[in-house]
Amino acid sequence: MTVKRFVAVGEAMLELAPVEGGLYRMGYAGDTFNTIWHAAQLLGGRARAGFVTRIGTDRLSSRFAAEAEADGLDITGIGRDPEREMGLYLIELDGAERSFHYWRQMSAARRLADDPGALEAALAGADLVHVSGITLAILTPEARERLFAALDARRGAGARIVFDPNIRPRLWPSPQATRNAVVRMLERTDIALPSFEDETALWDDADPQATINRLRNHGVAEVVVKDGPRPVWFRAGGETGVIDTPIVGSISDTTGAGDAFNAGYLASRLLGAPPPGAIKMGQVLAAVVLGTPGARASRDVVQGMASKVGGS
Repeated sequence: MTVKRFVAVGEAMLELAPVEGGLYRMGYAGDTFNTIWHAAQLLGGRARAGFVTRIGTDRLSSRFAAEAEADGLDITGIGRDPEREMGLYLIELDGAERSFHYWRQMSAARRLADDPGALEAALAGADLVHVSGITLAILTPEARERLFAALDARRGAGARIVFDPNIRPRLWPSPQATRNAVVRMLERTDIALPSFEDETALWDDADPQATINRLRNHGVAEVVVKDGPRPVWFRAGGETGVIDTPIVGSISDTTGAGDAFNAGYLASRLLGAPPPGAIKMGQVLAAVVLGTPGARASRDVVQGMASKVGGS
């Protein structure tokens, strides 16, 4: 049996996460990277997981690539840029709720779609390709069109395209520019994983069902709407449902919880699990990340959950 390939496209950044004593721990994070990293730990050898981005040639960039490879990721899609480095963000917490401070204007990832041939090669053989609204937002309009073309080519070869809108208004020139880009992306999306908070803010959706209806009208076959601690709504094929989100007892930091949900859901779907089971896996992994400072859980903890991911 051919091993399936799951690829995420986007930006990874240096992360400064608060720890005790007013200090910060440095790591690496970014929405699509968080998703593919967690998925790689869950999938192990049952599927290949790769990340497509662009980083610098400096030591911190090299350390990122080395750590990603050591954690089981295929890094052949990571390009190097001698003129730029990785962006950086700092997490500020108010209790468990987070806000972010970014330094990313000269991020090398903004050039990830500058070479169409390299981008298409990085996506070659992928069965599942994941991008986000942040992926779209950091690119120029011309580079975004090159990304769309690469996604269309891969989709035409049989891949399923996954999109988490993950709206960050500060990255866009206007709400209308955001809407325009999101609609263009939905035209080539097979699985959408929106957060209701983002959807109601951008589109005035009345409830998660309205989000599902709107995305289905754009031709998206599979829609799963996250809504924080509230139930998850979904429609896939002819199945529609609402699944309660378990109460999380101890929350340290909400950073990356949605990305972890995406990882649990997509890894499960890639291995054949039906949507309800995949949603529950996503909820379990999101709860683990909610109890962890920063955007990623412990590698050992996530790998210990791998046996729960399957086709049942």
